[in-house]
Amino acid sequence: MTAMPRAAEVQGKEKKAQLISETLAAFAHGLAPRAIPQDVRERAKHLMLDATGIAFASGRYDFAHKTLTAISGLGGEGPVPVIGLPARLPARDAALVNGILVHGLDFDDTHTGGVIHATASAWPTVLSAAYMRGASGSDLLTAYVAGIEAATRLAAVGSGPFHQIGFHPTGLIGIFGCCLAAGTLMGLSPNALTMAQGIALSMAAGSLEFLEDGAWTKRMHPGWAAQSAITAAALARQGFVGPSRAYEGRFGLFNAYLQNGIEPERWGRATAGLGEVWETMAVAVKPLPACHFTHACSDAAIALARQHKFAIEDIARIKALVPAEVVKTVCEPVANKRRPANAYDAQFSIPYLVAASLVRGRFTLAELEPEALSDERILALCELVDYDVDPRSTFPRHYTGEVQISLKDRRVLVHREAMNRGCADRPLSNADIIAKFTDNARMSLSARQADEVREAVLGLEAASDVRPVIDRICQAMPG
Repeated sequence: MTAMPRAAEVQGKEKKAQLISETLAAFAHGLAPRAIPQDVRERAKHLMLDATGIAFASGRYDFAHKTLTAISGLGGEGPVPVIGLPARLPARDAALVNGILVHGLDFDDTHTGGVIHATASAWPTVLSAAYMRGASGSDLLTAYVAGIEAATRLAAVGSGPFHQIGFHPTGLIGIFGCCLAAGTLMGLSPNALTMAQGIALSMAAGSLEFLEDGAWTKRMHPGWAAQSAITAAALARQGFVGPSRAYEGRFGLFNAYLQNGIEPERWGRATAGLGEVWETMAVAVKPLPACHFTHACSDAAIALARQHKFAIEDIARIKALVPAEVVKTVCEPVANKRRPANAYDAQFSIPYLVAASLVRGRFTLAELEPEALSDERILALCELVDYDVDPRSTFPRHYTGEVQISLKDRRVLVHREAMNRGCADRPLSNADIIAKFTDNARMSLSARQADEVREAVLGLEAASDVRPVIDRICQAMPG
């Protein structure tokens, strides 16, 4: 006789348990600018600055112009400016193009725990959504932080498994953070923000197939997430109904996209520490223009080249130690990685990064130019690079790397990077980010123009209407 009431009581408690989408919606809706610590706001502005500099650098490349031609041919002109290119597009189209520009050189930031390029989708989203609404700079910054905090946590739930079965978290997860960012700027209620996440579930996408031949598709993942999120938020604003169990549902994000589901202890990562622990501060800024998984090995190779006297011709073999979770991304298939088909392919190749870093003593955008990609010394050295799993890896907290060079005289030279540069435990400073921005922006802009863009980004929080500031940021044209 007592079993039925107890069962009903348990069932009632289960019904009352707040869903992940509801928790994230309540957080984003209730987040006030004053609740975000000053150092988090400052870091957020510098992450936006980093992304902006990369977008200006991307404007020099063929993929940027092909993108703009294609997208402007679909929707024509609009009000929202494109970063560094002479165009204004409808809000969703501008978000797509700006996302491609930010992510196009694979030089943008990564949240290491979630293995996600969150700024590459969040920054284009808030640029478009804030411009549409005439929002204040403070509201833009708050929405950006809300989106980053949500996306990085959701990505951490599936970090590792997503990559192993071929999904790119930046596209797959980025849309949900962007929904919250766009939705708050568009004035959505908590319920509508929950619906927006459910609607986004049918739009989430991002395949790693580009790894097979250096295809351009990864470049579009953040912009596609931004564009789709704006669509989902607009639908939710008008009462369009989406699934409420976007994440936990039988066919929700994690059960549908991860064939074996999620270990129970992972679920808590989606909402852990909201409003108290700021994952924005754990976003790693890239010092090198390549997949973040390759950085430690590149830096190790550069350190060996500087610390020891040997000729490239003296090398017999090279072994790179990498975390097991990144092998499929940057080490396999071996034949492809030793002979990258193009610059994008090279950015995901441990053999190429190690070889180029040893030959050139550096790894910059110059090492991705055709002259470097066809350098016979680099390509010959690629053939000598093997990999092994790093037994001391601390992935995903750190993207570890070690390089072991066996010389023909039987010496073995070893250098280990236990923490990749730029990670939360070894961060680039805000001054470092400004220097990186300047280097990238100066590829297209004069020194004066670069300074003006920097001041506009870092000062946007004070704007009562951010549209003139966005114009100054985006429409500085190459001199």
